[in-house]
Amino acid sequence: MAMSIRKNDQVIVRAGKDRGKKGRVLSVLPEKNRVIVEGVNLIKRHTRPNPQKNIKGGIVEREASIHASNVMLLDPETNEPTRVGKKTLPDGTRVRVGRKSGAVVDK
Repeated sequence: MAMSIRKNDQVIVRAGKDRGKKGRVLSVLPEKNRVIVEGVNLIKRHTRPNPQKNIKGGIVEREASIHASNVMLLDPETNEPTRVGKKTLPDGTRVRVGRKSGAVVDK
């Protein structure tokens, strides 16, 4: 099934330890139905130094994926969580719209 959330969307976390946090989607993993959101679900990763790739090593904090059902798109007009719908414009292009205000999400 196609995901309604895409890269660079502004979303809010609706469930889990980071509930209420807002952030930008860094990447989407459609095969696992998960997304990676900036500043959300941070994990500590122990990395080994690798001089060839210029990696220092030590404990690095980075974002882990979160299930797509736990995030909701922020409406571009009202800045509130909204469901996503699809609409065909008069010129024939298909766009995503926020269900609350009907505002076009795609740029």
